[in-house]
Amino acid sequence: MEDFRNEYCMHTATCGQLRATDVNQEVTLCGWAWHTRDHGGLIFIDLRDRDGYTQVVVDPDCVSEEDFHAAEHLGREYVLKVSGRVRERAPEAINPNMITGEIEVLANAVEVLNTSVTPPFSIEDGIETDEITRMKWRYLDIRRPEMLANLKLRHTVTQAMRRALDERGFLEIETPILANSTPEGARDYIVPSRPNPGKFYALPQSPQQFKQMLMCAGVERYYQIARCFRDEDLRADRQPEFTQVDIEMSFVEGDDVCDMMEGVMAETLKAVGVTDVAFPLQKMQYADAMRDYGCDRPDVRFGMLLHDITDIVKDTGFKVFASVAQSGGVVKAINVKGAGDWSRGEVEKLASIAEANGAKGMAWVAFTTDGQEKSPIKKFFTDEEWAALKAEMEVEPGDLLLFAADKPEIANAVLSALRLHMADAMNIPREGHALLWVVNFPMFRYDEDEKKYAAEHHPFTHVLKEDLDKIESDPLACGSYSYDLVMDGFEVGGGTIRIHNAEEQRRILRVVGLTDDEIDEKFGHLIRALELGAPPHGGIALGLDRLVMLLARKDSIRDVIAFPKTSSASDPMTGAPSAVTGRQLKDVNLRIL
Repeated sequence: MEDFRNEYCMHTATCGQLRATDVNQEVTLCGWAWHTRDHGGLIFIDLRDRDGYTQVVVDPDCVSEEDFHAAEHLGREYVLKVSGRVRERAPEAINPNMITGEIEVLANAVEVLNTSVTPPFSIEDGIETDEITRMKWRYLDIRRPEMLANLKLRHTVTQAMRRALDERGFLEIETPILANSTPEGARDYIVPSRPNPGKFYALPQSPQQFKQMLMCAGVERYYQIARCFRDEDLRADRQPEFTQVDIEMSFVEGDDVCDMMEGVMAETLKAVGVTDVAFPLQKMQYADAMRDYGCDRPDVRFGMLLHDITDIVKDTGFKVFASVAQSGGVVKAINVKGAGDWSRGEVEKLASIAEANGAKGMAWVAFTTDGQEKSPIKKFFTDEEWAALKAEMEVEPGDLLLFAADKPEIANAVLSALRLHMADAMNIPREGHALLWVVNFPMFRYDEDEKKYAAEHHPFTHVLKEDLDKIESDPLACGSYSYDLVMDGFEVGGGTIRIHNAEEQRRILRVVGLTDDEIDEKFGHLIRALELGAPPHGGIALGLDRLVMLLARKDSIRDVIAFPKTSSASDPMTGAPSAVTGRQLKDVNLRIL
């Protein structure tokens, strides 16, 4: 790229390329007028492009009168072509904070290629402009060095993954964007078919079924940088359209996929300068992740693990704890080191986090640095129970214990949220990156809202061999061949070994509530493929947006996507989604109610 980036274009160098070794070279630069300064007859221009910026000096003795007049009247973001000679800066003028800070270009020609009206915000890093405004003028936002760096990082990650997968014998194959709707997770985005009145395509939530059929076709190793679509409620790490690095392999078991991916990730991280991740990665059992961290995507860069104290409090006089423990629930706690001197008011504000995660309240005990023990619940404990609690929680002066008592899933969710909140509140260091596998998820969960079983990952996941006889009789006891790649407390990849037997696939789909007729209608194409010599296969899908967000140390994937949507799934720049004409609706046999 270095050899070709200044060919087939107006410039002979980029604005971030020149160094002291280029002194006395004649160059042509193109870019945007970032900052201009008039210093007693000399005009200084910071000329910026995607590569960086260079200081240009316009001397009236070195350019035409017309060019000097143009330089005198530049507005911000004017598009310029500048020719001149590279020269050293005076020692006192060297700027160590810019990569081109040892040199400047003395202009002999300045051409204004285009003017600009006043931008709606400053093209600078660290601007306080609200996100909606930035998205409305996204092409200006992308001119900022910070945003350009994010997109460059995304490019580097994508290309590194492509190279690593190519080297491992994978074929990049595109799968359809217009597909059929299948009941497998979030709501579909649907598209009416004009030639087929009353029928609809669905935009793919993932290429899952297509990549499985590619394995049935004998492709053996497939990947795709795939666009996916899900009509679900948005958050900082979700978008209605997103990108997956989608991967599938034949003749594999779970460890094969994980081991292959570790090689790909090692090469990808090296390409972006991340060297603090040790391979092979830790494999954490799903049950252990839920026990110790309360979630299946643990941030292991700090401690504050969950402790199960159910047995300690099952007979305590504090009825909230005792009743939960005696009715099959759990009582768990975390120890927040250094928060023992918080005021009662500060601590009780944390109850809102517990309530947001389904709990009715939150108990606490503070051990102050001066040796006091403060809590509204201490009086309900015997001396033996209190001593056992302190021993289990490894209490020291300055500690704050936070409790959750409820069904396991609620208690875990509450303390997982509190753990992350308190890590932020206490400024606990979370430096570097931590990657691990969470493996062996349950096959099913029970959906209380829908009153039926649902697949924990998806219904194409292979059930553990030893649990095949439990699929109908005890679904919640079934494990699965599954594995998630977790990074810094986020799931960045999810994968499973797939079902390759047609009858097992039918059994799973029946458990999640489909009739045989519905199975044939929705999944007949997959069932038939499995009946025709499907090999054992499995794979993984990496969330590219989320991975780049973490590598760029951003809080939102919107900062690493060129043209993202807002939290309401809209685009302030283009106005999408927008109304359509009556004629357009008529063409696809639709009308607005």
